[in-house]
Amino acid sequence: MRSVDDLEVAGRTVLVRADLNVPLDSSGDGPPVITDDKRIQASVPTIRDLIGRGAKVVVMAHLGRPKGGVNPALSLRPAATRLSELLGQPVGFPDDASPDGGGIAGAAAQAAVAATPLGGVVLLENLRFEAAETSKDDAERAVFAKQLAALAGEGGSYVGDGFGAVHRKHASVYDLPQLMPHAAGGLVLAEVSVLRRLTDDLARPYVVVLGGAKVSDKLGVIANLLDKVDRLLIGGGMAYTFLKAQGYEVGHSLLEADQLDVVSGFLAEAQKRGVDLVLPVDIVAATGFSADAEHIVVPAEEIPADREGLDIGPQTRTLFASKLADARTVFWNGPMGVFEFDAFAAGTKALATALTKVDGLTVVGGGDSAAAVRKLGFEESDFGHVSTGGGASLEYLEGKTLPGLQVLED
Repeated sequence: MRSVDDLEVAGRTVLVRADLNVPLDSSGDGPPVITDDKRIQASVPTIRDLIGRGAKVVVMAHLGRPKGGVNPALSLRPAATRLSELLGQPVGFPDDASPDGGGIAGAAAQAAVAATPLGGVVLLENLRFEAAETSKDDAERAVFAKQLAALAGEGGSYVGDGFGAVHRKHASVYDLPQLMPHAAGGLVLAEVSVLRRLTDDLARPYVVVLGGAKVSDKLGVIANLLDKVDRLLIGGGMAYTFLKAQGYEVGHSLLEADQLDVVSGFLAEAQKRGVDLVLPVDIVAATGFSADAEHIVVPAEEIPADREGLDIGPQTRTLFASKLADARTVFWNGPMGVFEFDAFAAGTKALATALTKVDGLTVVGGGDSAAAVRKLGFEESDFGHVSTGGGASLEYLEGKTLPGLQVLED
């Protein structure tokens, strides 16, 4: 992939596809408040580099899933405000991205771009307000991509720097870069460099830790990793389907009954290949899904029928830490419990602590895992790499072709 350094940008307009899909708190009376701005922070270096070289930068991003319609609650205006603060300069923002205003790349966007001087920045409204952005119809996406490309004018170029979206075949990710000179931004290059270390010439023992709610979300990555990893540690909500597949009672714990045969196959395949597939040996079992639910620690095979597992227990925390102690490469995706509730965050915190002690490459695979380490008081520098894209990281490790990377490589 070409880098930004390979593009001629001075005196020209550059379209930057960033990932500003940040969490918002809309519970107050005022405008929504960004609760975690790490993705916005991650977009700053590439934008700052481009404006420093005399380019006009038009940032494009999405927020949430507005399903192809304008939703004021999912406006990127808070992101524009925060981006302005981080850059230390104004960031233009179109006043009207509604269909009446011509849409995302319509008259309001055109005026905002035209009014911005070289060295300036404009952030377009939420791309997903436009149904064509996520359309499965190639022709619909192509029309929207051409509208976006027109904002750059003659001599304009494209920079793909939204790693969290590169697994999506969307207009701004896949179709747009094919219309103009393009390169990968620094964030995408850094993400790909790290993930390649997990697939090419990695140091062993190689340990993968998977958690989160659903095993079905990680079927592909498990299947692809069973012939690559030395150890696979399973926690979080997905662990209960594994425990059930071994014949254990899991009470009201999260269970995907339709995946039991698949999981049984994974267990058998891991044994066949000599992979150390490690499941929880004890569980924090609660009377319900709430922050103040009464809870006890029970053996993993003895979860009471009227309780649900919300975290891994203390013996499992010690066990998992021991399995990480001599690791040289670790990838972690998915919390070990309901870390949003303090009473059920200890397992995730213990795992993160163990990762900070690994003598080798540790990769936190974005999404809830990245949110968890920040909420629990860790710094990103405590780990080798904290990814900005959970879904993209997983699909990369599944061996899938990611559309947003494919076009940049081409």
